[in-house]
Amino acid sequence: MKKLFLLFAIILLLSGCALFESSNEMEKSVEELVSEGSSAFISGNYKASIKAYMDLKDWYPFSKYAILAELKIADAHYHLKEYDEAILAYEAFEKLHPKNDAIPYIIYSTGLCWFDQLDTVDRDQTPAKNSMAQFKRLIDQYPESEFAQKAKEKIQNCLENLSGHELYVANFYYKTKKYKSALKRYESLVANYPNSKESKEALNKILECQALVNKN
Repeated sequence: MKKLFLLFAIILLLSGCALFESSNEMEKSVEELVSEGSSAFISGNYKASIKAYMDLKDWYPFSKYAILAELKIADAHYHLKEYDEAILAYEAFEKLHPKNDAIPYIIYSTGLCWFDQLDTVDRDQTPAKNSMAQFKRLIDQYPESEFAQKAKEKIQNCLENLSGHELYVANFYYKTKKYKSALKRYESLVANYPNSKESKEALNKILECQALVNKN
């Protein structure tokens, strides 16, 4: 009876090991995962696309498709508006593959992640500053890239947001009769955004603030 029990235990142990081993084997080939990830991405099922490409990275890290997986994972996060995850993925790609032909696209996409978070002029302007920094870097490093022109167009939007914010803050100080603070903001606006429509209004306000400051 003891021998029978021992034999049964050994069978259970061996079958358990076999089950464990099989559960840790990828049943899909790298080509199947590429196809699955691509199809899901095209159809807009970005979460499924990320899953397929993550499996590809985990199980076939030395495959020729691994770099593609890294890029598409970042793109999928972007389309899901998971901007923090997308930025991390794009930045990781650039660090790992600094000479890759896709780097101009990577920098532009990183800028887009910030650009798509632009808010009204009364809100925090970190997205405008960060996106403009990425777009300027792209233009400086890859002026002939097809994405450079797109970046120039986006920079103009960033400048409008930033100059609008400066005017909003300056006007707030002016309305609350903090004329010295308002004057500094108006002067900063004119110095940093001289060609903006807001700078024209700021020039008029500078004269008013100077008169009020001298009066007090």
